[in-house]
Amino acid sequence: MDSQGMLFLVGIGPGHLQQMTVRARDVLCACETIIGYTTYIRLMDPLLAGKEVIESSMTREKERCQRAIDEALQGKKVALISSGDSGIYGMSGLLLELMDKDNRAREIPVEMVAGVPAFVAAAAAVGAPLMNDFAAISLSDLLTPWEAIEKRLVAAASGDFVTCLYNPKSSRRTFQIERAVEIFCRHRDHHTPCAIVRSVSRPEQSITMTSLEHLKNCSIDMRCLVIIGNSQTALRGPWMITSRGYAL
Repeated sequence: MDSQGMLFLVGIGPGHLQQMTVRARDVLCACETIIGYTTYIRLMDPLLAGKEVIESSMTREKERCQRAIDEALQGKKVALISSGDSGIYGMSGLLLELMDKDNRAREIPVEMVAGVPAFVAAAAAVGAPLMNDFAAISLSDLLTPWEAIEKRLVAAASGDFVTCLYNPKSSRRTFQIERAVEIFCRHRDHHTPCAIVRSVSRPEQSITMTSLEHLKNCSIDMRCLVIIGNSQTALRGPWMITSRGYAL
């Protein structure tokens, strides 16, 4: 490795090493320093032997980004990892914003390494629900005002988009998924198929198929991704399928 540092924003996929891209694995093998949220670091453990590993807890995103910049400025090849894709609810945006404010950091070469997003893996696990237009919305209001999230839910529901809900419910945030279901029930048939995929692609993965009217009564937590079908979505055997019209 040469003396110039470099930053890689690596999407590690939804959690299983087999769903990581070849490019992501190659980058992790080539980098000296790996930085990430503790849970994601643990998922990558088999690939991290001999590496400098810097991990931290949730809510320490800014510190991880700054540490990645500092390590790269020392001439190291650094991988800052995110689950799924780093540009989808991941670390890419924050890191680039911080680099833009730091004249030294602007000179660091950066590569975005795409990963398999959680909603793509979840959709594959339940069939083909994203065959037509769809939306992805996070129900976490820690950084986005709930009023803005609710407007997006109304737009997705009224526009008949299949909708993937990230961060649907936590121990402290319980009303959001209930409110989301209420909004969709105003615009969709109450029997619209829905899927809850928990810990997608990991050994403990579980899938619950239900309907819109029963969705809020299901067991849901932060490890779940919820898919709400649209007017063209149906259950065909074990699969959730949104028709695009080819078979008509």
